[in-house]
Amino acid sequence: MLQIEDLHQYYGGSHILRGVHLQAAPGEVTVVLGRNGVGKTTLLKSLMGLAAVRSGKVRLGGADVTRAAPYIRARQGMGYVPQGREIFARLTVGENLQMGLAGKPVGTKLPPVLFELFPVLASMINRRGGDLSGGQQQQLAIARALAAGPRLLILDEPTEGIQPSVIKDIGRVIKRLAKAGLDGKPMGIVLVEQYYDFAAELADRYVVMERGAVVQSGRGSDMAADGVRARMSI
Repeated sequence: MLQIEDLHQYYGGSHILRGVHLQAAPGEVTVVLGRNGVGKTTLLKSLMGLAAVRSGKVRLGGADVTRAAPYIRARQGMGYVPQGREIFARLTVGENLQMGLAGKPVGTKLPPVLFELFPVLASMINRRGGDLSGGQQQQLAIARALAAGPRLLILDEPTEGIQPSVIKDIGRVIKRLAKAGLDGKPMGIVLVEQYYDFAAELADRYVVMERGAVVQSGRGSDMAADGVRARMSI
């Protein structure tokens, strides 16, 4: 689904991403771990074309999208949930969800499964986004990214600042999406996370980043044996 090869990215003279390699397969959750400032968010922005890369390759389903504009990547099947949610506070829940269909033909309907995944959104469809709790806004942000039916979902710290009950709900949704997507077909998921327990519960595969580079990787089931928790606390 997603293949990243030797990715390098700079901000001015600062070398932010240093030869990153990463793969994400349909039906799997690939978790990207690391402390603040190691380049995780920059990596996701580079995947979506929001940050230009100096060299390397980004492939989606075999197609080279390294230089493609963000809207092209979205049309080709990438969905992105940014850190901080970035919903439209003055728009209603329904209007926010419609924004997820911006690249679709006029008249395209929202997938009904969105309201099965996030029942709270159906009851708040006419409420302004800014009036929702942090957890509800996060659910809205994920649903908006799913509205276009992506093949790959990229999430940047979806547990940040939300209550434990909603974290569990989001975890269940991520597991379901990896296995069956929105239409019964497996979806690839890339999840950046600092909450170790949440990451370990979901990860089929993991990578750990330090100073812009991948320094450790493996199967999610091996995270404890590989000492990932200790590495994140160093």
